[in-house]
Formats: sequence, structure tokens, C-alpha cells
Amino acid sequence: MTEFPTSLLDGFDRFKAERFARDHSLYRSLAEHGQTPAVMVIACCDSRTAPETIFQAAPGEMFVVRNVANLVPPYEPDGAYHGTSAALEFAVQSLHVRHIVVLGHGGCGGVRAALQRSGAPLSPDDFIGKWMSQLRPLVGKMRAPDQSSEDELQTVVERASVRNSITNLRSFPYVANLENRRELSLHGAWFDIAEGKLWTMNPSTGKFAVAK
Repeated sequence: MTEFPTSLLDGFDRFKAERFARDHSLYRSLAEHGQTPAVMVIACCDSRTAPETIFQAAPGEMFVVRNVANLVPPYEPDGAYHGTSAALEFAVQSLHVRHIVVLGHGGCGGVRAALQRSGAPLSPDDFIGKWMSQLRPLVGKMRAPDQSSEDELQTVVERASVRNSITNLRSFPYVANLENRRELSLHGAWFDIAEGKLWTMNPSTGKFAVAK
């Protein structure tokens, strides 16, 4: 039998000795009274971009869902399994979050794969291939001859994907309804891993600017 990773056990020991010991009363309160986060973050699975680390959030402050390339699919109540949509429904309908942040990042592997002209290394029959096919229309629009480099094109698509996910969020009736009533706000952001900079999206223009 394969043993549980020692590195995780060591990390848990540090967590118990440091953060849990410091915030024990907070964890107990969350356990007894439940969570009431004001913010939902939809982020990428990428191991370098944990929202709780980037935003230094305390336990209970953020409801986070992570998937490949931080995509929000459109509203499709078709009886299939929709993990991101289920998390969104729970956050909005049950937890009553006030803000939803779609957090993209630089060097996204999912976006890079979607930009490969050959489709490699993703087969059309793979789960990830089908998932990333959501970006195909965006890639077609963005792949212009005046793009000076693949890296620049990737950044353009990463940010366009954030805008597209926010558009898809509005296809969920309860999201659109609450936003229209000013009870829910939608936000876009993009994290530069190498420089440690956060770019936020202007809700009126869709353009990104450095926040920090």
C-alpha cells in the first residue's frame, strides 16, 4: 500500500502548530455556525495560483472553485454533470455571496494547449480537450496576423477568456437577476505569476489595468 505523502503530513503538522493554534476560535465558530463568505472566486487549478494565498484570505472569507483555465460554461440545465455550475448555484443561492471574481493568470497551460494549431497534446476525445473547446471561438477571433508573439497572444486570450466567463455568468438567470438588483457584483482579474502583479478588469470597457 502506498503511504500518504510525507510532505502533506509535515505541512499539516505546521498548520496545526501555527495557523490552527492561532485561529482555533475562528475554526470552531465556522464549524458550529457555518460559512458566510462574501466573495466567490473562480480560479484555475494551476498549483501556482491559489486564491487563498494570493489574497491572503482567512478561513471562511472566500468560497473558491477551481477548474482548468478558470472557465465558466454557459447556463445549460441539460441533466449532465456540471461541477462549476453546481458550485456557482450553491455560492449564489445558498451562501448569498455578494461578489464573484473570475481570476485568470499568466502562463495558463490550458490556454496554451487551446492555442496549439494542431490541437496537440489534447485529443478531441479527452475530457480536457472538450473542456478547452469552449475557447475555440475566442482563439479564432484573437489569432490575428499582427500579434507579435505567441506569448502576447496567450495573454490576450487569457484575459478575453475572463471576459467571456463573466458573460457566461450572466447567462445564469439568478446571477443576472441579482446583478440587475445590485445585490451581486461580477469582477475579472488576471494574476502575473512572475511579477506578482494583479490586473483587474474595468467593468465598463473590459480592459485590464494593474491594481497592485
